[in-house]
Amino acid sequence: MADSRETYMVNAFVTGWPIKHSRSPLIHRHWLKRHDIHGSYKAEAVAPEEFPAFIHSLKQDEAGYRGGNVTIPHKELAYQLSDKPDEIAQELGAANTLWMNEGLLHATNTDGYGFTANLDYMRPGWDKAERAVVFGAGGASRAVIQAIRDRGFSEIHVINRTLARAQELRHRFGSQVYAHSPEALSEVMTEAGLFVNTTSVGMDGSDAPDIDFSMLAPDALVTDIVYIPLMTPLLRQARKQGFRTADGLGMLLHQAVPGFEKWFGFRPEPDQEIRELVIRDMEQH
Repeated sequence: MADSRETYMVNAFVTGWPIKHSRSPLIHRHWLKRHDIHGSYKAEAVAPEEFPAFIHSLKQDEAGYRGGNVTIPHKELAYQLSDKPDEIAQELGAANTLWMNEGLLHATNTDGYGFTANLDYMRPGWDKAERAVVFGAGGASRAVIQAIRDRGFSEIHVINRTLARAQELRHRFGSQVYAHSPEALSEVMTEAGLFVNTTSVGMDGSDAPDIDFSMLAPDALVTDIVYIPLMTPLLRQARKQGFRTADGLGMLLHQAVPGFEKWFGFRPEPDQEIRELVIRDMEQH
């Protein structure tokens, strides 16, 4: 009897605008090859005005995709156009992972999972703390706040230049979230066990503010969702001051796992091999 993988190929995608710099194809294609899965994963550059038509074609099975990833700027519209968003996507108002099942388009958001799974892997026990500081209140902060709230943090202090944006996160995610302007940073960092940068400061070698991490709890963890460069200015500062750190690359790798399992029926392991593969690609580009 012939192997069914030889006759039936599962296809998945990542879409955004632009999309050419996405490393999702590198990650998923590696796993497909590594685990001998008969599938494909393609990058689809879709302009914002064309995205509804793209989703329509997905629902009608015109492109032959079982599902895919969604990145900037389509995450909110992906949620709105899905038929069955889960509770995570509903609270965030954004989806990054789509899959077809029984004629309906399902949606979730795996960014928060990727964030916590990375810390579980790199720094087990990080979630024993009660107070966290989240630097930034943009779109990237939402999944992080949701995830650490669900892990049981009782205080999540959000620092942002525009206070109203931080206050909106309190309205969205509940009374554990507190909104502050940058002037309150030193105060809210006192005895915090987790510091997360969700802004783009330090990305691609850009400047980052000098932060005194000494007010944090002695065993606190400092992490950054930026992963280019791998050792960001904020992580470098924290490490020099004697604190544990975790880079953001693992978040990218771990958030890819649930989607791959949905589409291809296999749960891959974000091991050192795939990590080094992405690092080499980063160094070449």
